[in-house]
Amino acid sequence: MHDQPLVEALARALLARRWMMATAESCTGGLIAGACTGLAGSSDWFERGFVTYSNAAKTELLGVPAALISAHGAVSEPVARAMAGGACAHAPVQASVAVTGIAGPSGGSADKPVGTVWFGWCVNGQVSAERQRFDGDRAAVREQTVAHALQGLLARLGATG
Repeated sequence: MHDQPLVEALARALLARRWMMATAESCTGGLIAGACTGLAGSSDWFERGFVTYSNAAKTELLGVPAALISAHGAVSEPVARAMAGGACAHAPVQASVAVTGIAGPSGGSADKPVGTVWFGWCVNGQVSAERQRFDGDRAAVREQTVAHALQGLLARLGATG
């Protein structure tokens, strides 16, 4: 598992705070949760993962308003923010990461080309979001998304002291 050093650092940061985390994943289909739970002892800091691949799942499991998805599209900053906040609201956690993107090879557009991923993080009630554009095939986009999601959460945990 090439993300193991990152997951170990994330585990240390969460354990130091006695915090739990959750994931809300669309384009990665559970790969972030898989990376986290690949580490022995992860039940001490990893609470649950929501795989919300469909728009209906985003609404039903995370409380993302359907109107928000209609207005902005599933791959958007408002939806990534709502997913991250929804994960914290629907699980007993202090931290979450959410991803929604276009892993390809199809599904892209001029506005949102293949490789576009929106990230959302919720740490102790503070929600932030960021867009990235990754190159490569579907597997490469998903792999880069997992790493960036974990790095982003770790960085935000560091910012909370």
